[in-house]
Order: sequence, then structure tokens, then C-alpha cells
Amino acid sequence: MKHKIIIAGLIIAALFSSCQQFEDDYLDTEAPSTLEPSLIFSEVALAKGAVDGIKVPFAETNSYRGRFLPYYGLNTDTEWYNTSQTAGDKADLCVYDAKPSNTEMNTTNNAYAMMYSGIERANVCIQGLRQYGNPTPGSEMGQLLGEALTLRAIYYADLLKSWGDVPARFEPITTATLYLPKASRDIIYKQLIADLGEASTLVAWPNETAYTNTVEHVNKAFVKAFRARLALAASGYQQYPDGVRRSSDPELSVANMYALALKESREVIQSGSARLESTFEGLWRKYNEENTAAGGESLWELPFSDGRGRMLFTFAVKHTAAADQFQANGANRGGVAGPLPFVFYDYDQADARRNVTCVPYKYGAAVNGIAKQELGTLDTWYFGKYRYEWMKRYVTSTNDDGVNKMYMRYAEVLLIAAETANELEGPTAAMPYLKEVRRRSFSSADQATKVESYVNGLTSKDAMFNALVEENKYEFTGEMERKQALIRWNLLKANLDKAKQKMAELSTRTGQYADVPATLYYKYQSDNVSLDIYGLNRGETTNPGALYSSTAWTWTGTAADAKIASLYKVGVNPDERQFWQYGKYFLMQVMVS
Repeated sequence: MKHKIIIAGLIIAALFSSCQQFEDDYLDTEAPSTLEPSLIFSEVALAKGAVDGIKVPFAETNSYRGRFLPYYGLNTDTEWYNTSQTAGDKADLCVYDAKPSNTEMNTTNNAYAMMYSGIERANVCIQGLRQYGNPTPGSEMGQLLGEALTLRAIYYADLLKSWGDVPARFEPITTATLYLPKASRDIIYKQLIADLGEASTLVAWPNETAYTNTVEHVNKAFVKAFRARLALAASGYQQYPDGVRRSSDPELSVANMYALALKESREVIQSGSARLESTFEGLWRKYNEENTAAGGESLWELPFSDGRGRMLFTFAVKHTAAADQFQANGANRGGVAGPLPFVFYDYDQADARRNVTCVPYKYGAAVNGIAKQELGTLDTWYFGKYRYEWMKRYVTSTNDDGVNKMYMRYAEVLLIAAETANELEGPTAAMPYLKEVRRRSFSSADQATKVESYVNGLTSKDAMFNALVEENKYEFTGEMERKQALIRWNLLKANLDKAKQKMAELSTRTGQYADVPATLYYKYQSDNVSLDIYGLNRGETTNPGALYSSTAWTWTGTAADAKIASLYKVGVNPDERQFWQYGKYFLMQVMVS
């Protein structure tokens, strides 16, 4: 059963006097008439309600739910907004052309404001828990302080990757600090890394306590893994006011931050508290089934109740009908974004991740409530990691699906360990981690060549690094983590340009895509819903027989050049547009919920 966040409404209202009305998916509970911070943060149940309140801004209309998650991270060398070529404010957020007047972001309740709302809630909780809660390692109050520190770090991490330098607020707002200038992101990164170091001493491992038996609560494995991720981001390349470079702060050097990331990732691995799911498809089925039990691959999930959140609404395999046998979420749900068309053909054909990640079909009109799969076009694919058809719950809301955002998973820990070990200790030290990731991706019959021989052949640091860049692509396409990785590797524009070239070759069946078939053959399986497709694999050109129908597998019309060009706006340098711009409402808002 998916865990429901229960917010003590009166507690939060007392702490945040100007809070917006809570969404109806949060439940109010009775609270004592006197709700001073000294009482709230000295009682575990009340303090938990306050810490749960830090999560409320995630689900606000124009926050993570409807703006940040649907748009941040698209248009990389693996993922794009499927109508990037269509002018408009939605596309502009993805094609590196967001303007201050962008109507998707420049609203009174924009994602930036909601992130600071969450930060202010966290600041109040952190101060109160320190003053009144006696938060010690292993105690319930210690767990709550660790969670508050981590939730604040999540908001800040997402602010930094979206807007670069932002105001640094690590204390509750006072009249003296109502308006703050932007601070160096280096200062903020150092604070977050220190905070997560403290949090890791306070929170329990997955399943060590009843509180951490769900990935909707913070646990030690996630805190350490997240700290490793932030260490890489802080030391990586990024756009500063004077250009794209690494931080000049010696505390954030590659040597320091990679050592920290390697230490933290190894401690998670050695703890045995998390693991890869046994199959890649099993991982994503478990996710869509909303199984939030801790101890598997998911380390922490941004929690949405059944009536909030738009992960499938936005990213699922597209469903054309307003209602069919799998969903009643409304017409044309899912399919807003997808993998770049060549990604399917870049995978090894034997890689189990390929068919889970890249889907060439959508669900058509429903006849008597039943929709069938229908082939699309070569230049429009869907993310198969998100599927209504794998859910156990039938979604009936027409605006939200309620499926969580998987914020970080164990495979990333292994690849962080591989990358940092390669940098600091050489490729041999990285090999066991890369092998573990690839082992799940290939059958036992392919292990010798696709895992052992392949990884053992990566004998130089450069070869291992390049292989890890590719492995991240195969593992994480559709999870919108690629953009920040490309930025920190200083590969954003270079790889986007390579992606444009790949799409040009695929659209004309030239170069490395000359052997991609131009005709697909299909029939329906015994369920009369699912397609049996022949011709997707390279070199599959022989007609499989009269039982199959055929269709041209082509790039759409004469718009090919425009669609390829739209990966990023013509005339724009993505390396100079790594961040969204501030809108006028950003400057007018007081950062209190």
C-alpha cells in the first residue's frame, strides 16, 4: 500500500502563518490548542507533522508537480520534448530559450517560489528541532532533523541546477533577511554537503526502523548517495558568470569532491541496505505498481498522494483515449516527451534495458473500452519506464496520476563509484561497479562477452570514462538526470550536436544508421492489444509472411530538418543557457508559503 503523507494541518498553520490552503489530498488532524514551537518540536508526533509539511510544496500546482518535473532535464543527447519544434513557452523551457516572461514559470506560484516555500518550512523545523527536540543519532527526533536537513538540500539542489546562483537562506526569514541577493552556488553547495554529512549520522538505514521501511522517508543510504551526487555536481563544470568552468574554491576541487563521493558511494554499497532489482523490467514494474518498500533499488521517492503528481500524465507511453482498459486519466495522456529516435538503435540489441526504455507505439482510440497499441513514426518514441498498463491502481483523476518521482536509485550509486574510482584509483578499481550494472542488463549467455570482456577491455582512464558516459545513457534515459551529468562533464553542447548529427543520419538511413530498416511488419498478439513487431532491429528486412501487415518506418514529412534543429533553439549556445531565467514574479515574491 502506498504510504500517505498525513499532515497535521493546525501545526503547520501555526508555524507558517501565511500558508496557502492545503491540497485536499492531505489530511488535517487534531492538535493541542497551544502550538508554540517549544511544544511542537518537543513532541515526536507534532514534530513529525511539521517535517511532513516540508513536503507540501512539492505537490503544489506549478511546483514540481506541474512545472519542474515535466520540463527540467529534457533535450539532452538522449531525451527531448516530443514537440520541441512547435514554438511556445513549454518548448522554450526545453530548447534552451526560456525567457523572463515565460508563462509556464513566470507565475505567482511558480516552482522557484514553491522551492523556497519548502526551504522556509525546513528552516523553521531545523531551528525548532535543534532548540527543543534533543535530536541525537538513532533517536526519533534525530531522524526528523536528518530528514529536514535532507529535504532542504533537495530543494536547494534543484534550485541550483535550474537557476544557478540563488539566495542562500539557512535560517527562518526575519524582517532583516526578507530580501537577499543571490549567493555563490559554491557557498550553498558547501553548506548542503555539510548538512548531508550531519544528516547521515542522524537517520537510519533502510528498514533499520519502522520509519525507514518506505522510500517515502529519508534513510541513510539515500542521504549518502545524494551527498555523493552533489559532490560531483559541485566539482563539475557549470556555467558561471565568467564562463563554463569548474569551481575555483579549493574545497570543491575534483580531488576533494571525488574522494568524498567515492567514500559515500562505497559505504552505501558495503552496507547491503540497498540493491539492484533482479531485472530492469522488474524495477520499473515495481515502480509503476507503487511499491515503496525500502531496501530495493529506489533510495528515495518524491511522494505524491493518489490525486497529485504527473509522472505518468506527462511521461508515460501515450494513451489517446480519455479512458481505456488501463486508465481514465483523460485523452492524450503521456507521451509529452520521449527518447531521441536513435537511442533505441544505439543500444546493444541484447541489452534488456532497450525495450523497457524505448517504446515505438502508443495506445489508440478505445473501442468498447479497449485500446490497442498502434505504431507511431520513426521520430516520435515514448518512455517505456512509465506505463499505466503496469499500474495496479486504475487512475480516474483527469489531472494527476499520483505516481511518485523516483529521485535516486542504487544503479546511480554504482556508477558514481565507478566514475570516482576510475578518476582516483584507475580503471581496474572501477570495473566491479560497472560490471554489476551491466550484469543485470544481459542474459547469462551474454555475460562473458557483454560484461566481462567488454569491461576488462577498458584499460585506460579515458576509455573507462567514455564507457561510463555511455552506460549512464543506457541506464538512465527517461529519468531526466542526463542534463546535469552532461553539464558537469562539459559535454552539453558537444553531445547535443552529436545527437543532431545522429538524427540527421537516421532520418536518411545513412552513416551509422544505414542498416536501420525502412519498413516495419506487425501483427497483434493473442490478447488482440499488444503488437508483435518485426523490423525494429538493424538488418531485419525480410518480410516475415502473410500474417503480418507492413508500414513505412520513416521520419515525418518535410519537417525533419526543423525537428532535428529544435533539439536546441537555432542560434543559441546551450553552454551559455544552462539555466532558466528569473521572471518578474521571482523578484517580487516573499519566500514564505
